[in-house]
Amino acid sequence: MKMGTGAILAAIALLLAGVAAYVFVSKNGEELPAGFAQSNGRIEAEQTEIAPTLAGRIARVLVAEGDMVALGDVLVEMDTDELSATHDRARAEAALARQTKAEAEAVVVQRESELHRAAHVLDRAKALLTGRNISETVFEERETAYLVAEAVLGASKARVATTDSQIAAAEAEVRRIAAQIEDSALLAPAPGRVLYRLAEPGEVVRAGGPILTLINLENVYMEVFLPAREAGLLPIGAEARIVLDVLPNFAIPATVTFVSPEAQFTPRQVETMSEREQLVFRVRVRIPKDLVAERIEHVKTGLRGMAVIRIASEGVWPEELERRIPPELFE
Repeated sequence: MKMGTGAILAAIALLLAGVAAYVFVSKNGEELPAGFAQSNGRIEAEQTEIAPTLAGRIARVLVAEGDMVALGDVLVEMDTDELSATHDRARAEAALARQTKAEAEAVVVQRESELHRAAHVLDRAKALLTGRNISETVFEERETAYLVAEAVLGASKARVATTDSQIAAAEAEVRRIAAQIEDSALLAPAPGRVLYRLAEPGEVVRAGGPILTLINLENVYMEVFLPAREAGLLPIGAEARIVLDVLPNFAIPATVTFVSPEAQFTPRQVETMSEREQLVFRVRVRIPKDLVAERIEHVKTGLRGMAVIRIASEGVWPEELERRIPPELFE
């Protein structure tokens, strides 16, 4: 919605009123109240590459560069024709394995009947042998028939156990291919903005080959560099304020989430040579998720500004650093 004349005048007034804050955070850190430190930096966010787990052909890319996406949105669809055919074949093999088991179980029933009959014949042979009504040769034949029937039944039961393993393997293959088909729809792992579109429909990409680069707007932060005398006193969770060059009259609340355990030379992007010659510690101050969510469509990486960090818990924030961005500014 466009801003009316009154709103524009109000914005100008707020900007003029915030000049003092801009001057305040632009001065040398030694002029801050005791217990505070400051350093310049820029807004950053984690980048996530959207890539398939398997090599394949891209069917559709559903977003363009600059688009906002929500958690779970489908961003890319991979071609699944070959996987679907493989899935059908695996399902058919699983069905065949189940049918084979049913046949094997029927054979077991038959072999049990044969064993029961052979046992009955052997019992009669024992009685007849006791009465000398059959020869020992005939008795041995009956006994051998029983032992053969017993062995055949054991083999039939083993065949059933084998088909159980075949069914389990076939069903596992069905699930594996189904999972691959499901993974062919590439989803947004977090709310964010599409930074780059690196491939188009019809292209074949390798496994892990990036198709999109997504800026994860759940983790928006500024990295700054502080000398040891300040970083050494800085606890994780310390309060901070971020003042952007484009909004110099407002402060964004933030929290220290990382302090490097090792010192380094100040990076090249720090402007003054004297600062670059110092050994410093990298510090990350993160903007709260709920605050980012409220203005997620307006979040942009690369914006430069200043982070002011409270090192001593008893330090009182200057009034200039307690001004919050009013909601109507973005209307």
